[in-house]
Amino acid sequence: MTLPPRVPLSILDLSPVPSGGTAGDALRNTLDLARQAERFGYRRYWVAEHHFAPGVASSAPAVLIGLIAAATSTIRVGSGAVQLGHQTPLSVVEQFGLIDALHPGRLDLGIGRSGQRRAELANRTAPPADPPQERVVDGLLIPKPFDFSKLVTHPQLAHHATLLQQPGAQTPDFAAQIDDVLAFLAGTHEARAVPGEGADLQVWILGSSGGQSAQVAGERGLPFAANYHVSPASVLEAVEAYREAFKPSAELAEPYVLVSADAVVAEDEATARELASPYALWVRSIRTGAGAMPFPTPAEAAAHTWTGADRELVRDRVDTQFVGTAEQVAERLRVLRRVTGADELLVTTITHEHADRVRSYELLAEAWNRT
Repeated sequence: MTLPPRVPLSILDLSPVPSGGTAGDALRNTLDLARQAERFGYRRYWVAEHHFAPGVASSAPAVLIGLIAAATSTIRVGSGAVQLGHQTPLSVVEQFGLIDALHPGRLDLGIGRSGQRRAELANRTAPPADPPQERVVDGLLIPKPFDFSKLVTHPQLAHHATLLQQPGAQTPDFAAQIDDVLAFLAGTHEARAVPGEGADLQVWILGSSGGQSAQVAGERGLPFAANYHVSPASVLEAVEAYREAFKPSAELAEPYVLVSADAVVAEDEATARELASPYALWVRSIRTGAGAMPFPTPAEAAAHTWTGADRELVRDRVDTQFVGTAEQVAERLRVLRRVTGADELLVTTITHEHADRVRSYELLAEAWNRT
């Protein structure tokens, strides 16, 4: 595969709530970072959908995207991703169509099937036999898979799942939902979505494995975003499955792959590692079923007493976070891009102090644009 010398960088923002801060602080920081990202030259600014997380304020992507679009003027704005298992295709198209009516041609509708995938994992009766072991592929660490089945069967998460849908509601097949979204946008559905019909949205599918998300994205000729930052063990199978399934469409003549990564950049490596040090504790809060905690300070993180089981719980995420100077992180991103064949990279950075997060993105953009 022949790749251009440099691919675009984009941003994924969870609107993290810092310890000692509020959701309002997090959302104001998101609006400021979006304006700064536009100035730094990032291609798109995506927000994620998370629920029941004390440390994440991006629970309603469409609302937040409307605010970001109003606060910026040129950067593409979108979702990474709307959880379609909790909404109908019509409601999603109407929400994004409303924003597009006021900010035409700048919106990305990124869709995920996380709700359905959680149900599949919860119903799995046994872990997969002989799971792959950690390996390095052309310089890129591919850790052994994290077993999400224990997390999705956590009693509190099971209760939360009931709060995201009306009683007795059943989520349709993901492929059928995507077809409905595309039909509403194209005006070929039996019902009309107003606003929404004819909206100039770019529809993306996000996926963490080589399963249905990758298949649906490929078969419908849509761009695909693969999660190295969430599921680094399966990123290669995800992009391979997408490319194998790809069929040209009116939107794309060839596959288009975006790959995400966690990164923290500072003026020197020691400072970057200090800023990134709370990340392990934050991931632990997610994987123990408590929901993402307010992002700790380095001092708060240092006070935590770690067990061996704790460290194993977060090891794949910590080991695949890119931390260092701008040149060090840029080089690791180049490796990620080379191994995955990514057409674009999506960077997510979380630090306790907002100024450190802004500076991380600024330094990275400067280094990336020099390569």
